[in-house]
Amino acid sequence: MDIHAGFVSWDAWFEKICVLKKETIRGLKINNSAAVLQSAVDGHGIALARNVMAQDDLNAGRLVRLFPEIKCPSPLAYFIVYRAECSTMPKVSIP
Repeated sequence: MDIHAGFVSWDAWFEKICVLKKETIRGLKINNSAAVLQSAVDGHGIALARNVMAQDDLNAGRLVRLFPEIKCPSPLAYFIVYRAECSTMPKVSIP
């Protein structure tokens, strides 16, 4: 079983743009979304990131989307959840 099922990988991204990538064993590999983005912000390379995770850095100009015309959708999503009895609390209610 693939523990990363659903996450877009570099292999999937290269396949999406019809590029066969050469297998590499060198280079920095990070398996933490926040650390990947911070590494890119710090100028250590490029990052493959979900829109929702990178949006603040994109809006602030700390990162630039390399190929905005290429989209590689993922079946994964984030959900905001709370206990039913908390639905009327101001901090979880929709204005």
